[in-house]
Order: sequence, then structure tokens, then C-alpha cells
Amino acid sequence: MGDIESYKPVIVMVVMQFTYGVVSITTRASLLEGMNPRVFVFYRQAIATLIVAPIAYFSRSKTTRCCIGWKSFWLIFIAGLIGITISQMIFLEGLYLASSSAGSAIFNLVPAITFVAASIIGYEPINIRSLRTMAKIFGTIVCVTSAAAMALIKGPKLLNANLPSSNSLLLNSTEFDNLWLLGCLCIFGSSCCWSFWLIIQVQVTKSYPDHLSLSAWMCFITTVQSGTIILFTDPHLEAWKVTSYFQMGSLLYAATAGSGISIFAQSWIVQKRGPVFSAMFNPLNTVIVTIFASIFLREQIYVGSVVGAVGIVIGLYVVLWGKAKDLEEMKEQQEKKMMLSQKDQTDVVRIMVDEANLEEPLLPKQTNKF
Repeated sequence: MGDIESYKPVIVMVVMQFTYGVVSITTRASLLEGMNPRVFVFYRQAIATLIVAPIAYFSRSKTTRCCIGWKSFWLIFIAGLIGITISQMIFLEGLYLASSSAGSAIFNLVPAITFVAASIIGYEPINIRSLRTMAKIFGTIVCVTSAAAMALIKGPKLLNANLPSSNSLLLNSTEFDNLWLLGCLCIFGSSCCWSFWLIIQVQVTKSYPDHLSLSAWMCFITTVQSGTIILFTDPHLEAWKVTSYFQMGSLLYAATAGSGISIFAQSWIVQKRGPVFSAMFNPLNTVIVTIFASIFLREQIYVGSVVGAVGIVIGLYVVLWGKAKDLEEMKEQQEKKMMLSQKDQTDVVRIMVDEANLEEPLLPKQTNKF
């Protein structure tokens, strides 16, 4: 039983990577069918709101309820706008213009982008003489260089596929030869937005610590945001139509498995093994998506994209190694602080006992005089 318990996080992470892979493939299939990418984001967030909001409402106890203030509201609004609404919309544009495998591979840049942004803001300490800092810098350079090579140096095409007409805002205004590059840039921009979302979560969770209720508010606010954007970009009612059962199924699956269930699974994994363990399985998603997308969607796969994806994975693991060393040092420092605090408490108790022992012989003498 003990061995099974130790393997549970690994099993859950492998299942989650297959889940994310299915979400990526079914989403792109829906876009190829003619589904509007911005409407897809709206319906996905709306369904997620209907799922998460009741759970958040009935699971909260009277003692843990948080009241959302103006500061919390604006933090959630900004985080949702950049990290979810804009991030998902440009990601789906890139997913359609490039490929599912490119989307999965380039999104592995998130840890490296987050490291750079956090270093600029001051959340991530940089010590040039430290081996782990050098590893994170080197891994970031490898990731970015590989992503650039993936976008710019395509090489021979391994599979041929032409994009059908769609509701993309960029397809009709761009030459076909530049679609791959534009799609990769969209996915890179989405990765930057998601990195911003990860960084701003520090302030958001401090302001509103109820995580389940925060998820519900985030889903609701991003639903309103995406709906407002659609009113300007696609004012006609035809854009809101879901034309097939497959599109409806992909929406429900993306909202439930891709958003709802994954939130709880990822939280459990981070609690059990930490964030680095969770991020280590991301490259598995790239492999899964590339294999199944080439089989079922007949996606374009280039030699340059394969080489770039391998480079991104190598850089990712180098960055994660540096982060793992940071976590080990933080744990050691916390353990030292706990040991010092326990030692201080022991010293205080010993001093109090010694003082009591010194006063005890004097007390009987004072009472005998009276």
C-alpha cells in the first residue's frame, strides 16, 4: 500500500497530461471546423463558472468567508483580463495558425519567462556566483533560442496540411507563408500573459485568500470580459453559434476536465510534491499532443519544430533544476529557523527554572522569621 501511495502523484500527473493533450487536440479540431476562437473562450469560461461557483458557495463555512473589496476586485479583474481572457484568445489564434504541437512546446517557456519577469520585479533573487542561478539563466537562454528556431527555421515539412477558412482575425490579413511564424508569436505572447498571471497571483491570493471562491470570481469576470470583447470583434449573431455536437463536446470537456477538475488535481499535486514536480511533466504533454495531432488532425510537422521542441524541453529541465535547488535551500533555512526558535524557547525555560531554583531557598527563611 505504501508503494501505491507514493506512485499516486505520478499517476495523476500522467493522466492530467493526457487530459491536457485531449483538450488541445479537440480544441484545434473545433477551430478547424469553424468554431470562433473568441466565442470558444467565452463558452468555456461560462461553463466553468456554472460548475465552480455553486461548489465554492456551498463549500464555504461561515468562519472562512471572504468579502471582496475594491482592491481584490481590481486585482482579480487585471489578472483575469491578461492571464486568462487575452492569454486564451491569442493562444487559440496561435493554436489554429500554427499547430497543437507547437502550442504545447512553446508553452513550456512559461517557467523561463516567469523567472525573467520575477527577476525584473524583484521576486526572484539573482546571485551570479550561484550555480543554480547560472542554471536558470542558461536554461532560459536555451528555451528562448529554441523557441525562436522553432518559429523561424521550419525546415522540411514532414506532413502536409492546408488551413481551411475560419473565424480567425489574422488568417485573412496575412500571407500563408507567414502564418506559422504569426501563430508561434501568438503562442509566445500567450505564454508571457500566463507568466504575468502566475506572478500577480502572489498579490491576488494575499488580498483574497479563499482559493475556491477566487476561482469562481475569476471564471465569472473573464466570462464578462470575453463576452464584451466579442461584441466589438464579432457583432453578428452567427459568431455565437455552436454548429456541431463535436464542438459542444469539446467545450464541455475543456471546461470540466481542462478547467474544473485540473484545478483540484494540480492543487493536490502541489501540496503533495511541490510545484517543480508538477512542471516536470509538461514535456510529456508535448509528446502526447505531437503524436496524436499528427495521427488524427494530420498536422504540419516540421524538422525545425521538432528540434526546437527538444531544445525547449532541455532548457525547461535546466531551469527546473535551478528552481528545485532554490526550494531545497528554502526548506533548509526554514528548518534552521525552527531549530533556532525551539532552542531559544528551551533556553528561556531553562533560565526561568534556574531563577526559580535560586529563589526557593530564600522563601522558607523569610517565612520562618514571621
